[in-house]
Amino acid sequence: MARRSDTKRLLTFVLAVLAVTLAGSYGLAALRGNEADKPLNVTVVIKSVSKEMEFWQVLSEGVHAAAKEFGVNARVVGPQRETDIDVQIDMLRQVVREKPDVILLAAADYNRLAPLADEIDKAGIPLITIDSGVNSEVPRGFIATDNVEAGKKAARKLAELLEGPSQIAVISYVKETATQIERERGVREVLEPDGRFEIVGTYYSNGDENIAYETTKELLREYPDLKGVVGLNEPSSVGAGRAIKDMGRGGEVLLVGFDSSVDEVRLLEEGVIQATVVQRPFNMGYLGVKTAVDLSAGRKAPASTDTGSIVITKANMYEEENQQLVFPFK
Repeated sequence: MARRSDTKRLLTFVLAVLAVTLAGSYGLAALRGNEADKPLNVTVVIKSVSKEMEFWQVLSEGVHAAAKEFGVNARVVGPQRETDIDVQIDMLRQVVREKPDVILLAAADYNRLAPLADEIDKAGIPLITIDSGVNSEVPRGFIATDNVEAGKKAARKLAELLEGPSQIAVISYVKETATQIERERGVREVLEPDGRFEIVGTYYSNGDENIAYETTKELLREYPDLKGVVGLNEPSSVGAGRAIKDMGRGGEVLLVGFDSSVDEVRLLEEGVIQATVVQRPFNMGYLGVKTAVDLSAGRKAPASTDTGSIVITKANMYEEENQQLVFPFK
């Protein structure tokens, strides 16, 4: 009987402790307003939401995939065109007023967006940059391609393909964007020391395929001995490729581009584009959201993450490991 009585007293004690613990937990949750149960609100400000820019569409898919996996409320906003820098600035100021938990930013201009980073910091909102950085120490993380190295990859491939002394043109996009500055730097660091090559200039398409097309046609007329072109983003590469094809110079003027799209794949298959440096925009979007989750949970995140790039040619574009990179739009 004494042993049964002792067991009852022990059970009563355990239940009492459990009741107090549960009551305390409930009270703490009530005092916090159930903040722990609220999903993280993340706003992602990109350079362009245009459906014509497949790079940004794929990056946005990465954002939404991570948001679903981690239970985050994620919203993607941005101007229609990468050159709409003032529009992006106004949008970012509105986002700051809305006070999300974290802001992810792909800056349309390396210098002009820098003061906005300070405004975000003063508002107490963590800032993470993706794809394109800003001239500021404020961001808590940077997730992007190593664009200097990617530019070097494009230049090395073109140098490998060209035979003998050659004139080369660079078709870039938005002049003050960090990504284009770094890619051009990588291209020049490889080609300029090589006595075989003369870079006739860098020309800006403002992210517009038609401008790249007309610019390249004019270059082919002005420099009849032009042997190589480097396109530094998707519209610049496609526009340059169309011009080379329409001028009947395919296979004669060699083109190494950037990124992947339906049009670039077709130009690769046709032999108009010899190679393209493909990035991993899905990973940028996904890791951007994951980093936001980690920082909000008090976990450390890398200051910089290189999402990588790979040179794709007609010879390797259908290899299994390259399928998702080359055909993200399927």
